[in-house]
Amino acid sequence: MPKRFSLQTLTVVLAVLSAPAVLAQDAAPGRTVASLLDYARQNNPEYASMRHEADAAGERVTPAGALPDPKLRVELMDITRMGEQSPTLSPSRAGSTKYTITQELPWYGKRDLKREIAELDADGAQGRYRGTWSEIAARLKTSHAQLYVLHRNEQLTREILDLMVRLEQIAQARYAGGLAMQQDIVRAQVEQTAMRNDLIMLENEGNMLRARINMLLSRPANAPLATPEALRPLPTPAKLDYAALEDRVRGRNPRLFADDAAIKSAEKKRELAYKERYPDFMLGVTPVQYSNSVKEWQLMVEFNIPLQQSTRRAMERESESMLSAARARKDATANEVLSGLAENVSGIEAARRTEMLATTSLLPQAELTFNSALAAYENGKVDFATLLEAQQQIRKARLNQIKAQGEAQIRLAEIEKLLGEDL
Repeated sequence: MPKRFSLQTLTVVLAVLSAPAVLAQDAAPGRTVASLLDYARQNNPEYASMRHEADAAGERVTPAGALPDPKLRVELMDITRMGEQSPTLSPSRAGSTKYTITQELPWYGKRDLKREIAELDADGAQGRYRGTWSEIAARLKTSHAQLYVLHRNEQLTREILDLMVRLEQIAQARYAGGLAMQQDIVRAQVEQTAMRNDLIMLENEGNMLRARINMLLSRPANAPLATPEALRPLPTPAKLDYAALEDRVRGRNPRLFADDAAIKSAEKKRELAYKERYPDFMLGVTPVQYSNSVKEWQLMVEFNIPLQQSTRRAMERESESMLSAARARKDATANEVLSGLAENVSGIEAARRTEMLATTSLLPQAELTFNSALAAYENGKVDFATLLEAQQQIRKARLNQIKAQGEAQIRLAEIEKLLGEDL
């Protein structure tokens, strides 16, 4: 007789089979902003590219300040010994053999300047690397907030849809008793259809947002994401003081940091351009071999003659212009960054006040109005249009509340992008 599975055994088997799906759902990022940032930090290709570029820039510092490799030149002189023998490549049989070792020596200070320029360029690459991460993090924070707002909006729409179904039932009951018109039922059904259409649009917006987030995470566009659980808590008003934030932005903004490094690098390049007025040297020593022994030593010094003054003056003017351009670029960046900071600080305060107004005033008033309208409709004292208007006021108040929460998070993400760090 075949064995039968007990209920307990069947439960265990089903649990084992469903475990991978449960684990996959739990492992999907998206419940919190931190989970998205951790995943992007490990997998975003743009961030990885900038990290490798910054590492490469750091490795250029050592070669930039190093001396060129010395050179060895071997010269076989009189390889036929005045025609007395066949040509030879043996140093001991040639008339003489010169072994010349030379070393290029730049003018004093040029190597140090080149090394400092490479260090400052590496600092600029680090600033761009940090700026790339700040941009990616801000986009993820914004998308997460938008997805949360969309999810809450969908929940609200479904709740209002259920409410409209109950209102339709009330209208049908009153119509059956001759207390309402059929138009009330039709109006309730039209509202339900409109809300179902809203749900379709929300679903489409959600798919686009998830595709955008997955792109930043370097995942397939349709890869599953966890439903956002909650938004991050907003900083206290004291932390959003504009004067304090301005000082932090000036000192920590990645773009300003990179521009500052570019200015210092341009200053060093200008110094190097002026040092090109002075010659570089080459020193050499030459032992001369006769037969099997070295019997002669020669010393050599060589330097370039800086006669092409017009060329050097053009290079100096170029370095001055590049320095002016770097300074102007930093001024433009500072204006843009500080303007964005002021805009987002004001925006987050407005969003906070809007949410408080919706929570403490608009929403309670709308709920009270709806309850009163519902009771009056059931008693035949108001028409169905008044009841629908009261319901729409509730939806509008709750949407304002949800949108204000999302707007505050978006503004916070922009401020943190400007700071280059979390508040």
